[in-house]
Amino acid sequence: MSTATQENPVTAITNVRVFDGQRICDPSTVFIDGELIGGPDAIPNRTIDAQGAILLPGLIDCHIHLHGPEDLARMTEFGVTTALDMATWPIELLQSLRGREGVTDIRGCGVAATAPGSVHSRIPTLPRDALVSNAVEAKRFVTDRIAEGADYIKIVADVPGPDQETLNALVANAHLGDKLVVAHAVSLTATEMSQLAGVDFITHAPLDGVITDQDIQRMLESKRISIPTLTMMIGVARATGRDFENARKTVAALHLAGVPILAGTDSNKAAGVPSNVSHGISLHEELALLVDCGLSTTEALRAATSLPAKYFGLNDRGVIKPGYRADLILIQDNPIEDIKATRSITRVWIAGQECC
Repeated sequence: MSTATQENPVTAITNVRVFDGQRICDPSTVFIDGELIGGPDAIPNRTIDAQGAILLPGLIDCHIHLHGPEDLARMTEFGVTTALDMATWPIELLQSLRGREGVTDIRGCGVAATAPGSVHSRIPTLPRDALVSNAVEAKRFVTDRIAEGADYIKIVADVPGPDQETLNALVANAHLGDKLVVAHAVSLTATEMSQLAGVDFITHAPLDGVITDQDIQRMLESKRISIPTLTMMIGVARATGRDFENARKTVAALHLAGVPILAGTDSNKAAGVPSNVSHGISLHEELALLVDCGLSTTEALRAATSLPAKYFGLNDRGVIKPGYRADLILIQDNPIEDIKATRSITRVWIAGQECC
């Protein structure tokens, strides 16, 4: 039994309807015991009557880029309690934004691997050690990222960009270091190269065509995961004149085939990129786009809660169960009836601390 004290407060959220991953449950009580969700024997010193509102696990954005603490505040405001950074530098900036109390919890990769002559290599501030030309440099890149504390390795599969041998070496060395690999791939060719290299996640959906049945089958057989970042792909399509419908059809085909799909936005404020995507609110837009691609509302909710936790090894969050991290958002409207209801946020908790 957990008893509330000044050092260990226990909050009871009563008359609340919990999303359990499948449905909205009948009204019950959820206990916040310090940083965790407490068991039914917890004794609270504070009670919040939710009056029938709905409690969701904190949302997880699987693709963001950080620029400063204001990004954390913005994501927190919109119920994004965990975010996976897919390239922020210098490493000191990324580290300064991690582990902060009361705001979005960050996982990160440091810099992403690209190659001399690629589009990404032209970013003026890109560190030189992000440029990888061969297998020897690939091994050094992965070793350096792991030493910096990277949670996973990010690679840019592009044409021009790292050749197949270099991509293969990046993935192989990452896996030897027990790290998952996320591949940026915005074209059909880059998607195929990423698959041949054996990456774990492919982020973005191609705009130059619809994924082939063969590549879908490869994803299924290899248990590969898609993070399509449709909010970004809409912006890129508008900026370049490409056809967003290709991305939408790809996601619909992946979903129909049973490929796991995670919600990510590519939110950023970088200069010179095809599209800037707002932190926080964009994840709610992404959920609506996923539903438009054929995911049910419950599937879309899982794409931003339990599934990212499962596939990125965040085993302490993503669901509302005793013993899990108390990352929670309270909303007024029912997202199973209308996915846009995720925006009706009234309260946010991160590791048991009420933030909004």
